[in-house]
Amino acid sequence: MANQSFTKSVLKKTIIGIIIGGILVVAAQQTHFPPIFQIMFFIYAMLGSLVFILLDAPPMKRLEGVKALGALLVFYVLLSGLYIAGASILPQFDPADEAGKIEKILKIRKARSEQGKADELIARAKVLDERAKAITAQLSSLGAGAQVEVASTSGAKAPASGDIIAKGKEQWELQECYNCHKLFGSGGKKRGPVLDNIGSLMTPEALREKILNPKSWMAEGFDKQYEKGKMPDKYRDLMFEEEINALVAFLSTLKDTSVETPKPIKMN
Repeated sequence: MANQSFTKSVLKKTIIGIIIGGILVVAAQQTHFPPIFQIMFFIYAMLGSLVFILLDAPPMKRLEGVKALGALLVFYVLLSGLYIAGASILPQFDPADEAGKIEKILKIRKARSEQGKADELIARAKVLDERAKAITAQLSSLGAGAQVEVASTSGAKAPASGDIIAKGKEQWELQECYNCHKLFGSGGKKRGPVLDNIGSLMTPEALREKILNPKSWMAEGFDKQYEKGKMPDKYRDLMFEEEINALVAFLSTLKDTSVETPKPIKMN
């Protein structure tokens, strides 16, 4: 009878755990929690059921000596195996990957800083060059034979811009746009629309406006997300001009008509 009672308790509490876990998953989906959190909430519900099941478990036969030590080791191995197996299913945080992203962002800013200094020096050299030419012309008009030689900076080559589309895709990754938008079948947490065909629906100017001012456009069917301001307005302060241009160029190439991208609606 005791075994039957315990079996009924196990079934009852397992079902209750599944129901509670399902409710938590639905609630997490409605509040746009990432899928990994939805899974964790369900696991927590099942672990809670397991605790209540163990409280009703019949007492174990007392173990002593070597048997007690063996049982303890078996319990430790099983618990450790369960913990490791469960953790391996979850996405793993890779410090090297995150450090690589930070390094790329800082590298761009460092290059911008050094380039800014170089541009300033070149601009000053051009001003001096123009002044020297003006003085030379004035001396020539007075009949003087003096000549002023100046170093020309007109031959200086601007740094290669590289592939702007590739840089735009890199910005997509660095700014982690995939956290809210789905693209090429991956990413997205339902906070923002799928963007595979956004290049067919918005001009580069409109895309740029949306990035700098998220309230300027709204995706059809995303009224709640728009009202809650799910898309942050930090990018106008976070990104450099060339980074925004590259991201816009990349988004403008997304014209896969086989993927349904919500219609953009102009708001202001």
